[in-house]
Amino acid sequence: MKLRKVTAASATVLALALTATACGGDDKDSGSSDGGGKKITIGIKFDQPGLGQKTPDGYEGFDVDVATYVAKKLGYSEDQIEWKESKSADRETMLQRGDVDFIAATYSITPERQEKVDFAGPYLLAHQDVLIRADDDKIKSPEDLNDAKLCSVTGSTSAQNVKEKLAPKAQLQPYPTYSACLPGLQNGAIDALTTDDSILAGYAAQDQFKGKFKLGGFKLTNENYGIGVKKGSDLKDKINKALEEMVADKSWDKAVKDNFGPANYKNEPAPKIGDIKS
Repeated sequence: MKLRKVTAASATVLALALTATACGGDDKDSGSSDGGGKKITIGIKFDQPGLGQKTPDGYEGFDVDVATYVAKKLGYSEDQIEWKESKSADRETMLQRGDVDFIAATYSITPERQEKVDFAGPYLLAHQDVLIRADDDKIKSPEDLNDAKLCSVTGSTSAQNVKEKLAPKAQLQPYPTYSACLPGLQNGAIDALTTDDSILAGYAAQDQFKGKFKLGGFKLTNENYGIGVKKGSDLKDKINKALEEMVADKSWDKAVKDNFGPANYKNEPAPKIGDIKS
């Protein structure tokens, strides 16, 4: 038999033809609730160190580790994951439109959100807290925030809630983002920053801030982080099973230590599926 030599050009044409055939007419290759498709699309935060952050080397954080573990249990390898930024205001819409298969993005389970989407989990119990300088010995309780300069981030209600309910004399200092608050906290322009303790721990664990801040440990609220899925999706039960396996094999503990350890974050034990703390 005479073999025909395959040139680089003909190989490229063949590859393109095979790709076109595989894609099909509708080019729909996103993951489905059955798992094991060509890819799965997952929503995360891109700007929260320790939880969900886009870096020059890829994506990292606790939410990313949880989502990657879940995706693997659903039948997807890391290179089959497509990450999409899920800003807080867009999460329900992204799920309802089918832009993503699920969202793991510091997504607190609330009755209002449960009317629009379903949640697997919770997979982390966080609390609203304050971040202060490591050498601060004056702020020992929420009441000590009276007369303190408290970072208030545009669009966030955390600082306003503290002022209205716990420390009416707190001086709210407006900043555009939590990241922008940190230099001010370091140099004394502000005295405290407040939001979820998991988020604060992620910021404090950054290399440039290690050892400079500490958490107050006030546990002002309960924030039950869940994985959001489209209403009625059978992914909910599959994700819950994956989360249970993550806790059982200690991968959950490792993810907490890897992402929050440098901030000495005193995390709650892994919550039981469906155990939503009010």
